[in-house]
Amino acid sequence: MPDWGRIFGNDKPLALEIGSGMGDFVAQMAVLHPDRNFIALDYYNKGCLRTCKRIDTMGLDNVRVVRDEARSFMVRCIPQGSLCATIINCPDPWPKMRHRKRRLVNADFMQFLSGYLQQSADFHFATDFDDYGLDVAHMMGGVPAFTNVLPEPYQHELQGYPLSKYMLKFMAEGKKIYFIHYRKV
Repeated sequence: MPDWGRIFGNDKPLALEIGSGMGDFVAQMAVLHPDRNFIALDYYNKGCLRTCKRIDTMGLDNVRVVRDEARSFMVRCIPQGSLCATIINCPDPWPKMRHRKRRLVNADFMQFLSGYLQQSADFHFATDFDDYGLDVAHMMGGVPAFTNVLPEPYQHELQGYPLSKYMLKFMAEGKKIYFIHYRKV
């Protein structure tokens, strides 16, 4: 198990972005929240390399980049009850009905994730895919470890939440983003 305090050189709260892509979102979050340490996790080399370049260019010292699969990384490298936040933006929606079982965010994953979150930790999810947004919003209402922070199950705008390159692209195409924000209870 990595010693994240030693890796970051401090004991600030630890947040995880799963699927950090090119790193634009995590870089914005790191600037907005210098009081947190961020792990930018992605499965693809290209995104990880671009994220590294972005955080180096911006001089951010509160972001570390990891190339790995989310569940196995968490089991090996994240202590139970240690995350103050987990963020998942625009994951693969697996739009075909026969592939939907491959979607990352489902009731089993949320049960798994809850063990890694501290009390009052935030879970943010955003997608441009209507069906995925509605599925997660509906499913989260039935997960007893979490309570909704928003006045509705989802919102199409969320003040203070940075927009990634992909969110901006989807919005320019006229798509709505589904923002979902829950907190572990």
